[in-house]
Amino acid sequence: MSAASCLLSEDQFLCSICLDVFTDPVSTPCGHNFCKDCITEHWDTNNSCQCPLCNKIFYTRPELDINTFISEMVSQFKHEAPQKTSSSSSEQQVVKPGEVPCDVCTGTKLKALKSCLDCLMSYCEIHLEPHLTVSGLKRHQLIDPVENLEGRICMKHDKPLELFCKSDQTCVCMFCSVLDHKTHDVVPLKEEYEGKKAELEKTEAEIQQMILKRRLKIQEIKHSVKISQKDADREKVEGVQVFTALKESVERGLNKFLKEIEDKQKTTEKQAEYFIQDLEQEISELMERSSEVEQLSHSEDHLHLLQSFSSLKAAPPTKNWTEVRVRPPSYEGTVVRAVAQLEETLSKEMKKLFEAELKRVQQFAVDVTLDPDTANPYLILSEDGKQGHSSDVKKKLPEHRKRFSPCFCVLGKQSFSSGRFYCEVQVKGKTEWDVGVVRESIKRKGNITITPKYGFWAIWLRNGNEYCAREEPSVDLFLKSRPEKVGVFVDYEEGLVSFYDVDTAALIYSFTGCCFNQKLHPYFCPSDNDDDENSAPLIICPVKQTV
Repeated sequence: MSAASCLLSEDQFLCSICLDVFTDPVSTPCGHNFCKDCITEHWDTNNSCQCPLCNKIFYTRPELDINTFISEMVSQFKHEAPQKTSSSSSEQQVVKPGEVPCDVCTGTKLKALKSCLDCLMSYCEIHLEPHLTVSGLKRHQLIDPVENLEGRICMKHDKPLELFCKSDQTCVCMFCSVLDHKTHDVVPLKEEYEGKKAELEKTEAEIQQMILKRRLKIQEIKHSVKISQKDADREKVEGVQVFTALKESVERGLNKFLKEIEDKQKTTEKQAEYFIQDLEQEISELMERSSEVEQLSHSEDHLHLLQSFSSLKAAPPTKNWTEVRVRPPSYEGTVVRAVAQLEETLSKEMKKLFEAELKRVQQFAVDVTLDPDTANPYLILSEDGKQGHSSDVKKKLPEHRKRFSPCFCVLGKQSFSSGRFYCEVQVKGKTEWDVGVVRESIKRKGNITITPKYGFWAIWLRNGNEYCAREEPSVDLFLKSRPEKVGVFVDYEEGLVSFYDVDTAALIYSFTGCCFNQKLHPYFCPSDNDDDENSAPLIICPVKQTV
C-alpha cells in the first residue's frame, strides 16, 4: 500500500470530533460514525442530541452500540499502517521554537500547517487531511497557523470574528453586526484587511523614504565632516607656515638685536684693552726710571752722583691721559628699532595672511541688489538696484511696513538663513555711511538703535574720519588707511560677521559669537546729503578675486 493510499484509507477511520483513528466506533441513526466517548461527551455537553456532521436532531437520545465491522476494520488498519504512519510522520517537520505546534499530535509535536477557526485547533499535515477531504469539515474556515485561536472568536457569541466595525474600530462576528453594531459601518474582515494592508504598504513606503532621506543626510553630514577636516588640515598647514615664518622672523630679529649689542660691547672692550696696554707700557718704563732715580738718590759719593746725573736717561715720552675716556656705547633705541623692524616684518606677513583670507571669503560672493520697498523716501536708487544715495527731495512712496523712516537706510532684496555669503560696497568719497547685515524683524520706524541686541551687525563712518563698530559699547576703529571699498562676510552657522578693506586686504573688524535665528539681509545706510558733502553713492560692486 502506497503512502497516498495509506492516507486515503486512514481518513475513513478518523473521528470527526477528535480527528483521530476511531476508538470503540459507534454509528448514529443518520449513518455517521464517531468514537463512543466523543459522541457521548458531545451530547452530554449540549442541550440537544444533534449529529456534529449533518446537524440532524434526535429528539430521543439514540442507543449507541459499537459498530463491530468498523471496529474490526480499524483494528486491521492499526495493525497494517503503524510503520508507514510512523515513516510519514517522520518526514513531517518537527515543531521548532517560535512555530505553532499541532494540537492533535501526541508525543513529538509536528509543525502545524493550518489553524481552524471552527475547531479552534491547529493541525499538521496528517491531522489536517480530514478538513481537506471530509465534506462536513471542508466548510470550516482554515487560516495560516496561529496561536491563541480563542482570541479570534467572539467571546459573546462564540462565533469567528470575520467582520470589522469601522465605527468602533474593532473586529466583530456576524451576530455582533446585526445586534450590537446594527447601525455601524461594518465591512468584511478581508475588505478592511486589504485597506489596512494598502495603508501599511503606503506607510512602509513612506518609512523607507524617510530612511533613505536620513541615510542621505548621514552621507551629507559625513561629507560635511570631510570638508571640515580638509579645511581644518589646510588651515593648520597655513597656520603652521605663518607662525613658523613669524617665529623665524622673531628669532632673526632677536639674533640681530643681540649681535648689535655684543658688537658694541666688543668694540668698547677692544678700545679699553688698547688704552690699558699703553698705560701699562708707560708704567713699566716709569717704574724702571724710578728705580734708577731712587738708586742714585741714595748715593753718598758726591763725585759719582754728579757724574751719573748727566748720564741719567731722559724721561720717556708719555701721553697726557687727562682727557682720555672709555665711553660706554649708547644702547638707547636699540630695542625700539629692533621691535620696529620686527613689526614691519610682521605687517608684511599679516598682509599676506589677510590677502589669503580675503581671497577665501570672496569665493562666497553673492549677487545683492537694493530693495526699493525698504528704502527711505529720501533715497534715490539706481534702476539696476546697485547704487543708492540721499537727496534733499522726499519722494512720494506708499507707506510700507518694511520701509525705513526717518533713517536713511535700505536693505538688500536677498535674504540668507544658512551658509556663508560675501559682498562688496564702494564707500569712496563719502563722509558718513553704515554697512552690515540685519535680522529681518528689525525695527524700521522712528529712532533705531544699531547694535547686535536690536538685530544690527554693522560698522559706520561719522564726521569723515571716525570709524566705529556698533557693539555694546561701541568700539572705535583706528584704521591705517581710509577704506574705499568694504567687504562684508557672514558665516551664519559660525555666528561671524567680518568687514574688510578690500584694497589693502586688511581686516577692519569682526563680530564673533553672534546668535542668528532669523533670515539676514545686507544693510546699507548712505546717510543724509549734508549739503552735498556726502552726496557720493554707496555702490554694490561685482567681486573681483584678490590677486
